[in-house]
Amino acid sequence: MSPRSACLARLSRSVTFSACHRLHSKSLSDEENLKLFGKCNNPNGHGHNYKVVVTVRGEIDPVSGMVMNLTDLKEYMQAAIMEPLDHKNLDKDVPYFSEVVSTTENVAVFIWDSLQKLLPQGILYKVEVHETEQNVVVYKGEETIVK
Repeated sequence: MSPRSACLARLSRSVTFSACHRLHSKSLSDEENLKLFGKCNNPNGHGHNYKVVVTVRGEIDPVSGMVMNLTDLKEYMQAAIMEPLDHKNLDKDVPYFSEVVSTTENVAVFIWDSLQKLLPQGILYKVEVHETEQNVVVYKGEETIVK
């Protein structure tokens, strides 16, 4: 068999965590928050069982046959997702959300930023956060939309 050029592949792993939060913006009045976020603005908060799918991409190593060792990815996800978020009140227990509304979009950004600090540079491809079976946010590290 002849040598092949490098093959690019994507590898995904999922975890599930439980957390509560309250959708509430300090920039809005209580009335505006209630109008915008509805029942999700409940002062006592509400909870979700979030599913997070992390996808990395890279060349398949010709020796190991892997893009990345799944054991390493599992450990990075434990440190970046499970330890800071599982069974937590996002707004009260995670400093990032003391100034950022704990929407699923912002949870995805938090996870992306946390993983970027741990993973080899350039390997993180996307983070999917499933708040419910119907509501999913996909974040690929984009900062802004160029107009």
